[in-house]
Amino acid sequence: MTPSTGMTPRPQMPVEDFEELARTAPETVRLEFINGKVKVKPVPDGSHGAIAVWLAKQCMQQRPDLSLYPEQGLKVGTYRKGRARTDGALVPDDHFVGQGEWAEPDGVLMTVEITSHDSDTDRRDRWEKRDGYADADIPVYLLIDRERCAVTVYTDPEAGEYRSVTTRPFGARVEIPAPVSLVLDTEKLKDYAD
Repeated sequence: MTPSTGMTPRPQMPVEDFEELARTAPETVRLEFINGKVKVKPVPDGSHGAIAVWLAKQCMQQRPDLSLYPEQGLKVGTYRKGRARTDGALVPDDHFVGQGEWAEPDGVLMTVEITSHDSDTDRRDRWEKRDGYADADIPVYLLIDRERCAVTVYTDPEAGEYRSVTTRPFGARVEIPAPVSLVLDTEKLKDYAD
């Protein structure tokens, strides 16, 4: 459903056509299929990449049994007709082996999005992807919001919505509950706010 109308949009194309389009897109273009619409995901800038590396290090130090896969494609959304490319997907080691470009979300413990400086980031990262991850019953969605200088942890997915939401400013201690069980000291994120 769209946040402004509450209606489910009509798909632009069948998901199979989208997958073919995404497979043949140039390397400089990354496509997603969210709420039945093709979206172009911005190529990350240097600060975006630095945040992703910072988070991967935190995950490795605290949960060496898990891996944070960057740019993992997931089947999300109503009836698995959506395709989202995460900034990070936290899973047990080797979880995605043999799953191909668009993996099932089963077993994903946390998805991560880091906002970009483009006009579509509000709808994409704060609404559509959040709702797609909740619909796929992914236990935790972590949004690192560079515009708002805040980290938001969404948990307890039920009926396509996250029932628990906690937001903390950059610099605060952020607890991510089980099944992830991480504590992030986000002071370093102030260095990447731009």
